[in-house]
Amino acid sequence: MFPYRILDEVAHRPYPMPPRPWVMTQSWHDLLFAHWPVGAHVMQSRLPAGLELDLWDDQAWLGVVPFHMTNVAPRGVPAMPWLSAFPELNVRTYVSVAGRPGVYFFSLDAGNRLAVAAARALFNLPYFSAAMSVEEQNGWIVYDHRRTSDAPPAEWKAHYRPVGSVHSAETGSLEYFLTERYCLYTVGRSNRAKRLDIHHPRWPLQHAEADIAVNTMADAAGIRLPQAAPVLHFAKRQDVVAWLPVEASPNAG
Repeated sequence: MFPYRILDEVAHRPYPMPPRPWVMTQSWHDLLFAHWPVGAHVMQSRLPAGLELDLWDDQAWLGVVPFHMTNVAPRGVPAMPWLSAFPELNVRTYVSVAGRPGVYFFSLDAGNRLAVAAARALFNLPYFSAAMSVEEQNGWIVYDHRRTSDAPPAEWKAHYRPVGSVHSAETGSLEYFLTERYCLYTVGRSNRAKRLDIHHPRWPLQHAEADIAVNTMADAAGIRLPQAAPVLHFAKRQDVVAWLPVEASPNAG
C-alpha cells in the first residue's frame, strides 16, 4: 500500500511542490548510496550542453545507487506485482539548472523490460535492461547486476548493510548535498534541458558498510573512479511521487 500521507509532508522541501498533478508513485527499498569524488573537469565533459555541474567544495561526485522498487504505477492505477516491482540501479551526478539543484543520470538499469521501454518513452531517460537479483542474507543485502541491453556493458556485484541509527541529513552537509534532491534533469531531442520533479519525505539515512566485488558502472559511462573508498549511506525505504518532465526554465512550474 502506498502511503499517500507523504503528500502532506512538505516543510522540509527546499522549494514548493509543482502546481501540476503528479503522475506516478514509487517505493524504493534497501537502497545504497555509494559515492566517489571525481574531478569536476572530467565530470563536466560527460554532461550534455545546458547542464551545469553542481559541486561540493569544488568537487564533483558520482553515485552508484542500487535498490529495488514496489508500487511503481501511474496515478489512479493499482500496482501490479508483475509490473510494479523490480530492481533498479542508477549511476548519477549532480547538476543545477536555473538555480535549482538536481540529479543527472548517466544510466538507469532495471530488471523489467516493460518498465525500461515505458520510462524511455515517457521520460526520455537512459534506461537499460539488466539481469538483476536482490536478496537479504543475515542482515546483508546481496545485489547482483549485469546489463543486457545493447549498450556499454556494466556489472555490479556487492553486498551491503546499514550500521548505526536512522537520521536525517543536516542541511548544508555533504550527505544532504548527495541525497536531498527533488528533481532530475535530462536533455531532450531538441537539446533543451527538461526537469522532472519528485517529492518524498526526508531521507531516513543510516551509515553503511559494503563489500563491492565488481563495479564497472562508471566505466560504462566513460568515467574512471578513484581508488578511495566510497562514501556510503543506506535507506530502508523511501516513498516517492513524480511529475512529467517540463522545460527547465526559471518560470516553469
